[in-house]
Amino acid sequence: MSKYINSLSQLGVHIPKIMLPEKSTDLNKWAVVACDQYTSEHEYWREVEALTKGYPSTLNIIFPEVFLEDGDSDQRISNINSTMKKYIEDGVLTELDRCFILVDRKTSHAESRKGLIVALDLECYDYNKGSNTLIRATEGTVLDRLPPRIKIRQNAPIELPHIMVLIDDPEKTVIEPLAEKASQLEKLYDFELMMNGGHIKGYKVDSENDLQAIADALSKLAEKEVFCKKYNIDHTNDLLLFAVGDGNHSLASAKGHWENLKKCLTPEEQKNHPARYALVELVNVHDEGLVFEPIHRVLFNVNTEDVLNEFKAFSSSAASVVVGRDSDYSVSATAGLSNSGNSELSEHHFEYITSAGRGSISIKNPVSNLEVGTLQSFLDYYIKEHPQVKIDYIHGEDVVTKLGSQDGNIGFYLPSMNKTDLFKTVILDGALPRKTFSMGEAEEKRFYLECRKIR
Repeated sequence: MSKYINSLSQLGVHIPKIMLPEKSTDLNKWAVVACDQYTSEHEYWREVEALTKGYPSTLNIIFPEVFLEDGDSDQRISNINSTMKKYIEDGVLTELDRCFILVDRKTSHAESRKGLIVALDLECYDYNKGSNTLIRATEGTVLDRLPPRIKIRQNAPIELPHIMVLIDDPEKTVIEPLAEKASQLEKLYDFELMMNGGHIKGYKVDSENDLQAIADALSKLAEKEVFCKKYNIDHTNDLLLFAVGDGNHSLASAKGHWENLKKCLTPEEQKNHPARYALVELVNVHDEGLVFEPIHRVLFNVNTEDVLNEFKAFSSSAASVVVGRDSDYSVSATAGLSNSGNSELSEHHFEYITSAGRGSISIKNPVSNLEVGTLQSFLDYYIKEHPQVKIDYIHGEDVVTKLGSQDGNIGFYLPSMNKTDLFKTVILDGALPRKTFSMGEAEEKRFYLECRKIR
C-alpha cells in the first residue's frame, strides 16, 4: 500500500473512482443545483425541467425537496433508481481511475471558490450530539428528515454529492497548492452552470506527488500539537478535521444507510464496501470565495405581542432581556438563559419586524455562543407550545422584511457568523443550532455533477 493511501485512510479519506458524463453530454443541462434549494419556488424547478427535457440530467436522478409533499414520492424514487441504472447501462456515465478532482467555481458573488472532491469514510463520522469523531456535523441533525433520504439511497446504484465539507487550513496547504498548478493538471470539465449558477472547472488530481502532498498537509492539520495550539485547548480527544458545512442531512443519510447495510455484511466485506464512503467537496474555510450568510427566521400565524411577551418570560431568571420597538417602546424582563460559566458580561442583540414596525431584543449573559442559538432555543419551545405557528428559514433581509411586516407574522434578523469561529465553536459547544449559517446564496450552492457507485 502506498504511504499516502495509508495516511489518508487513517484520516478518514478515500481516493474514489469518480463517474462523469461521457464527453458528448451537454453539461449545462446535466448539472443542477442541490435538491434542498428553492424549496418554496416551484417555478424555479419547473424552469429546470423545461431546460433539461430530453437531455441526460442529474435532475432525473435527484429528488428536489420542493416536490416532497406532492404525494408521489414512491414513484419518484423508483424512477430515480431506474434512471440511474439506465445512465450506467447506456454509457451516459463513465468511471475514472481513482483520483481526486480539483474544483474551481465562479459565481455572481465570488470570482473563485476552490474545492477538492474526495470520498470520506463514514466510520469516521458521527452526527449525534457530543460526537468527537474526525468528521462532524456543524448543525443539529433533525432525525425526521433522514428516513426519506435514506429510502432514496438504499436502492440507488450511485450517489451524487451536494455535500461541502470544511477544513480549517489558514496556511492554505491542502487545496491551494493544487490550484496554483491547475494548468498542469488534466482538465475534466469547464462550462457555464444553468440558472445563474456561474462557471465551474474541474481538474484530475492523480499523480503520486500530488496525492502524497495532500496526505502530508492533512496529516499536519491533524497533529495533536498543531490542533491544540490552533484552538487554544489542552486536550486532543476532540480532534476535528472535517466539519460538514453544507449537506449535513445528506451525509447523515449516507451514514444511516451504511449503518443499516453493514448489519448484513461480514467484517471483511465492510472494509471495502463502496457504501462505506461518501463523495464530498472539501473547501477551506479560509477560501476568499467562501462567504457565510446568516439565515433569518419568520414566524407565521402568530400574535406578535404574545411572541414577545413569551420570549421575555421564557424559563427562569438568569439573563436580562430588553425588547424595544422603535424609539417609544422599551420594557425589561428576565429570561431562562444561564451564563454557562462565563465570567465576563456578554450580550446578544438582534432585531425583529412586525406589522407595527421594527424592534430589537437584547439578552445579557446568554447561554449560547451565538445569537442564533439564543433565538432558536426559544423558537423551538414556542412552536411546540403553539402548533398552529409555522416557521420558515429565510436567506436575505429583504424577504424577511416583506414577510415579517405582514399581519400575523414576525421576522427575526440574525447577524452573520464569523466563519473562522466555526471550528472552535463546534469543538467547544458541539453542533450549532440548525440553519445557523448558509455558505453563500442559493445559486452558489453545489451543483450535482460527479457521481460514484455505491453498490
